[in-house]
Amino acid sequence: MTCVAVIPARGGSKRIPGKNIRDFAGRPMIAHSIAAAVASRLFSRVIVSTDDPSIMDIARAHGAEVPFTRPAAIANDTATTDAVIQHALDWLEEHDTLPAQACCLYATAPFVRAEDLVRGFDILRTTHATTAFSVTSFAYPIFRALK
Repeated sequence: MTCVAVIPARGGSKRIPGKNIRDFAGRPMIAHSIAAAVASRLFSRVIVSTDDPSIMDIARAHGAEVPFTRPAAIANDTATTDAVIQHALDWLEEHDTLPAQACCLYATAPFVRAEDLVRGFDILRTTHATTAFSVTSFAYPIFRALK
């Protein structure tokens, strides 16, 4: 069974320009997510979906694939993660490499660890769930809270 990690990394951030490739703890931000995905050994491919040539170069230098350029229609402020992941899966299907499973891993998640990815995958496998996402407890703010 094949599993692919897709890392969305748009180049046009307005709040923090270049955030996906800015240095964080000695390497580009996106490199942390790529390293965790590779180290987990869960994925047959680690793919970065981007519209930015600088992100492409850095992603490749850190072990990810960038087999396509993300279209402008889904590389803007209103593009959803779902649209980006669906585009990547459609591209893979068109090239006869549709995986059995896919994981969305954000480029701006420098604290993600390979063991967390493995643990999440094990939970999916043992519970037979179709989807999962990570959460944590917090005191505040509640802007991205779940109940």
